[in-house]
Amino acid sequence: MKVKLLKYTPNPELLCAAAAMTSYKSEGTSKLLERLDLEKARKTLRRVMSSGHHSVIEHASFTFSVEDVSRALTHQLVRHRIASYTQQSQRYVTYDTLGRYVTPPSVLENKEAKKIYDETLMKMSDTYQKLLKYEIPQEDTRFILPNAAKTNILITMNARELRHFFNLRCCVRSQWEIREMAIEMLRLAKRAAPVIFENAGPSCIELGYCPEGVLKDPTCKIEEIKKKFSEL
Repeated sequence: MKVKLLKYTPNPELLCAAAAMTSYKSEGTSKLLERLDLEKARKTLRRVMSSGHHSVIEHASFTFSVEDVSRALTHQLVRHRIASYTQQSQRYVTYDTLGRYVTPPSVLENKEAKKIYDETLMKMSDTYQKLLKYEIPQEDTRFILPNAAKTNILITMNARELRHFFNLRCCVRSQWEIREMAIEMLRLAKRAAPVIFENAGPSCIELGYCPEGVLKDPTCKIEEIKKKFSEL
């Protein structure tokens, strides 16, 4: 998996702080932005966000390139609807080697399971290639491909939606692959906008308790989770 923050709104914390000040200042946003420094912007953002007013951070957006992840991951990802996605098409990409598939750690750790897994994937790839030789269109041969098939996807979200995404997908109960991606996205976002994302992560960080109720992981220790995400 490769995750890269390609672009984001220039000076996101200045812009979002100016947006917050727009609601209670007589001047327009352009004037506010002209004389706003980063220290004041961050102080404003901390105050406004601690009061639960997160709409102002919707003005900042972040675009990530995510490569070599499974279709199982992207099927989960696109459930987050307040976002823009552009994904590699299986109509044009050929799947013919084991390198084109994601192998879960649980399979890698089991020699016999890995053997069965690899054999099954190669059988699928062989069938896929045979169908192509029968001049079956690639848009139809892709029906044989599994969730393990690798893909690349471009993701753009605003900062508010990103925080919500991190609430859900950085949680230990989230599926391992999308959790790994979400944590790396958060690590990169924190470098671009440290105050906007300074307490971002699984919901328990802000709530102080696990919202999963009876489904919560009994091994979770909120203070340890807070420490881990504060050090990203």
